[in-house]
Amino acid sequence: MSEQSILYGLNGFESLMGSKDYEIKKIFIENDSPASKYLEQNKIDNEITKKLTFLSRKEFSKISKNNRTQGLVAHFNGKLTKKIPSFKNINTNIGLLVLDRVEDPQNLGQIIRTAECAGIDGIIICKNNGCGITNAVIQVSQGAFFNIPIYEVSNIDQCLRVLKKEDFWVVAVENEASNKNWYEIDYRKKVVIMLGSEGKGIKKINLKNSDFIASIPMQGQINSLNVSAATSLVLFERLRQLKSDANSY
Repeated sequence: MSEQSILYGLNGFESLMGSKDYEIKKIFIENDSPASKYLEQNKIDNEITKKLTFLSRKEFSKISKNNRTQGLVAHFNGKLTKKIPSFKNINTNIGLLVLDRVEDPQNLGQIIRTAECAGIDGIIICKNNGCGITNAVIQVSQGAFFNIPIYEVSNIDQCLRVLKKEDFWVVAVENEASNKNWYEIDYRKKVVIMLGSEGKGIKKINLKNSDFIASIPMQGQINSLNVSAATSLVLFERLRQLKSDANSY
């Protein structure tokens, strides 16, 4: 079923316009704002211009709801998550990110942005175990949301079992002294990287489905990183390994 969502701000607007998955319904622009100047300086498709409504600052403030908008609020329709496909016949270095119980929209939005920048091929979230894709998540992702598939599953345990049958290796990131350091894992294969929330971590049943458990050692008094920061370390280590492998030829 199609969902109606809102994008606040210019970040992500070009990605939204270029996406075939979403239909822009209406766009509100504040007069004399960065958004209005952007429209003056860039050629916009005629079908998009028909959906523009220019408002005074007072009128615009009624719909911006104190969000950081740069003078643009866009309403769009489309399904925010996808059904996970089969990867059985794909033999390249595909990388998927599984998020178990990440409940903070700020963290999820930042993780989506990081994953897109690090070349991850898709993000898997649980339908009933996390914050889901909200307007806040879309906003924080800075447009990355429109460029990376978000797969929603009912059960992460079952999803991991299927992926393992499709020749994926599963790497869970949990801070335990006995685990391997995150940079000692080889990510140059069909790999699933799984992280949990700071408070709850990864469910035990999902950890049992992991082939490797990686740890990020801490030197300070705090015993764990924010999940967004931890995700960045692991995903960019994977990217470093892939780039290093490519440059060796």
